Amino acid sequence: MTLDKVVGSAQEAVSDIPSGASLAVGGFGLCGIPMVLIQALLDAGVDGLSVVSNNCGVDDWGLGVLLAEQRIAKMTSSYVGENKEFERQYLSGELELELTPQGTLAEKLRAGGSGIAAFFTQTGVGTQVAEGGLPRRYAADGSIAVASPVKPVQTFEFAGAPREFVLEEAITTDFALVHALKGDRHGNLVFDKSARNFSPLAAMAGRICIAQVEELVEPGELDPDTVHLPGVYVDRVLVVGPDIEKRIERRTVREGN
Repeated sequence: MTLDKVVGSAQEAVSDIPSGASLAVGGFGLCGIPMVLIQALLDAGVDGLSVVSNNCGVDDWGLGVLLAEQRIAKMTSSYVGENKEFERQYLSGELELELTPQGTLAEKLRAGGSGIAAFFTQTGVGTQVAEGGLPRRYAADGSIAVASPVKPVQTFEFAGAPREFVLEEAITTDFALVHALKGDRHGNLVFDKSARNFSPLAAMAGRICIAQVEELVEPGELDPDTVHLPGVYVDRVLVVGPDIEKRIERRTVREGN
């Protein structure tokens, strides 16, 4: 395997992602999303995708562009509130949804990338997250076609008292797509402020990680203390430059004094 992981085009980067693949995708709202790679995936025509990401973008940006063309069969997310097409497809039974608490989703990705099969957490105990019954897919008549299963709950002595914990299984995916501020040819990545969000965790969970970077530097130019994700997790690097379009989900301004 070559240490130089740079690829020449977005099409080349995603060329082996087949229909039906599972993807972990970085981003939070419209911040830190790998839009160039998502667009290349749309252009490639693949469908039936199972996608793990904090949310699904908006109607015309981010993962929303794949959703609009009905390329996504299942979403595993923690927040789905900004996409009307997502709501329509879910409620009509066209899309399967596995809702997951946000911190649990992050840990499921991290665990998958760390070789940890499952873990216990207090989050979700006493709710449908643990007890099952959350609608994953609706039927056309509005009834629940697929519901979430019951998860094992166990009591542990924790912080001086017996407490219940629910077992959550780790997430691994076929591919991961992330956006980074900087990267070197070996795949070491640096993310920009809040654009870091879920990206390192998504990258870890993918068996093949593809990173789009705004700036490419040579090996040794990154201070090791600034590297957010080591290259061992990254398989391909695509240089997209600093002038790519970056949208703001909700623009607010402070009133003048």
